[in-house]
Amino acid sequence: MKFSTIAIAAAALAAGVEGFSTVAAPRSVMRAAPLKMADAATDVDTKAALATAANEARGLAMDSIAAAHSGHMGLPLGCAEVGAVLYGSQMQYNPKDTQWINRDRFILSAGHGSMFLYSWLNLAGFDLSIEELKNFRQHHSQTPGHPEFPNSEHTTPGIECTTGPLGAGVSNAVGFAVSEKMAAARYNTEEHKIFGHHVFALAGDGCFQEGISAEAAQFAAHEKLDNLIILYDSNEVTLDKMAEYTQSEDIIKRYEAYGFETYEIDGHDLAVVEETIAAAKASDNGKPKFIKCNTIIGKGMEETEGTNAAHGEAGVPYVDKARASIGLPEEKWYVSEGTRDFFAGVQEKNGKIYDEWQNTYAAWKEANPDMAKELEDAVNDVTMPAEDMLAAIPEMGGDAEATRVSGYKVIQEIAKLVPNYISGSADLHGSTRNYINNGGNFGAGFDKSYAGKNLYFGIREHAMGAILNGIAYHGIFKASGSTFLVFVDYMRPTIRVASLAELNRVSYILTHDSIGVGEDGPTHQPVETVPGLRVIPNLDVFRPADAEETVAAYVSSVTRKEGPTALILSRQNLNQNTAMSAADRRAGAMKGGYIAKKETGDLDLIIIATGSEVQHALEAAADLPGARVVSMPCVELYERQSDDYKESILPSTVTKRIAMEAAVTPAWYKYASKVVGVDRFGFSAPGDIVMKELGMSAENLSAEIASMN
Repeated sequence: MKFSTIAIAAAALAAGVEGFSTVAAPRSVMRAAPLKMADAATDVDTKAALATAANEARGLAMDSIAAAHSGHMGLPLGCAEVGAVLYGSQMQYNPKDTQWINRDRFILSAGHGSMFLYSWLNLAGFDLSIEELKNFRQHHSQTPGHPEFPNSEHTTPGIECTTGPLGAGVSNAVGFAVSEKMAAARYNTEEHKIFGHHVFALAGDGCFQEGISAEAAQFAAHEKLDNLIILYDSNEVTLDKMAEYTQSEDIIKRYEAYGFETYEIDGHDLAVVEETIAAAKASDNGKPKFIKCNTIIGKGMEETEGTNAAHGEAGVPYVDKARASIGLPEEKWYVSEGTRDFFAGVQEKNGKIYDEWQNTYAAWKEANPDMAKELEDAVNDVTMPAEDMLAAIPEMGGDAEATRVSGYKVIQEIAKLVPNYISGSADLHGSTRNYINNGGNFGAGFDKSYAGKNLYFGIREHAMGAILNGIAYHGIFKASGSTFLVFVDYMRPTIRVASLAELNRVSYILTHDSIGVGEDGPTHQPVETVPGLRVIPNLDVFRPADAEETVAAYVSSVTRKEGPTALILSRQNLNQNTAMSAADRRAGAMKGGYIAKKETGDLDLIIIATGSEVQHALEAAADLPGARVVSMPCVELYERQSDDYKESILPSTVTKRIAMEAAVTPAWYKYASKVVGVDRFGFSAPGDIVMKELGMSAENLSAEIASMN
């Protein structure tokens, strides 16, 4: 191997092949079985190439952060050797086909260190130019402040997951691992193995202090997700203080207790990093892997390295000196010809693996045409058109029932029509009613298998949300998860990220939707929760009024392309609006809002309601010839309709309007001059009594309408 800048390699190897300066000895070189890795790089040229690449990646990060006067320098400098090994040796990927379904996945959970990822994507040959690195954190660049999954704002290749909220990415990685295990169980055959990749996540102290990562780790170990490899950037630093100021646990023992296979290594020793990752990949023992990489934050910048000052952009004034100290020339954003040549070789090696896989896939497809169509439809997000799906689902009937019960009936039909649809619950299947019959249970042990469509998340709502997002990011399955609506705040951050990442493959089934919960009292009676979800941009919030609207809600959730959907379902029975046909109710609900009862005289009043309150609106309007009832199960979907349609539903000439929902009232004043709602917490009593006492009745609505005259 030839290099145009031997000085870089010399600087990097000054302290031996492992790095360019010494690091405090870790507690143990490794906690694992003896390593065996036949194809780990051992020749000096390859080690020098990795060391050179590590330093040049440091240079790219320093230059980009200095140019932006913004960003986090510590991780890109401190984890450079880890990046070199991942992208230069151990990960299976193809920069020319970034959607290859059997590629290894890398998630930068510590998303603030985004220049780590952008630097390595550039070096590894992805379509992310030096110009984009120069535009780090600038408007319309492909290098935003935190990594963003390709969406309408950014289409950066090689980004598997939107990260930034600490702990979320490493928890998303569990979802990736779930999806890979599920895909392998469903689609691999004895003759052809088309799934068999690993999921890597790089996380820091902040990720492991956040409770979500503990929830997700428990789930991963319990379900024996041995395709998951977590790399812990253990640099002993957090933003405010050195890490010892706020933590004193033995994290290795914690992860061993969960059921992980654990390692502890010098994160700057290239040979050890490579051997350890290779061993983790080769270990199919039913244990996810946890590698504690002891590193120096901001390594190579002596003024800040090893301190919390290295965390942000405090090192910008020292960039030129640091670059010189590691052997980089004065030219900024410098990448040597030798490094480009080395990664061309990596691409050639991975290209051969890719080509062999393509041959295997072609043979598998020929042998399994039906399964291949199902998989390709799933990958390409091809579903039956919404209109056809609505027509394929039988009518629900006219008996009063809770929409969670309606949802149970509908989800069985959805699972038949959408083969890649899966669902799970945070220990509430019996109440949320989203279990897929004959779908099997996902996981290890008991009656579970990795092909199962039903996931048992335990009482871990936050992790459930992140795992669902990870499944969606992975790009094969459509995943839903359930809990009581009042507990959605445990997982709200994951819903927010799903919405901004435009994850249409995920939905949330949230039952027990109001004060109608009754006896459990105000701790379990959501009043602010539905309006709180509606303010999240790009989240469709569906609160259906009856069984047929519930059909539309589910169909919309699996056919929507722009983002996620929350399905808000009742505990208590609701009357069916049998005065309208099932088809008309479904079609109306698919527009977000529609006329549930048309006026029989001159229109002089519009009653707007949603969910369980539509039945009261219909009753109150029964003796009012000039009253129109508008059911608005999904405000967001209604707002996306044409102006002409919205004018036909809520004509601007009719200003006498009243809205009703068993929730806090402010948002409804956009549509109505008077709102009947619940601007207080509830109380413990039977649900019908709570509803009546707090004004959620046809009688009270009629009285409020009368007061408007």
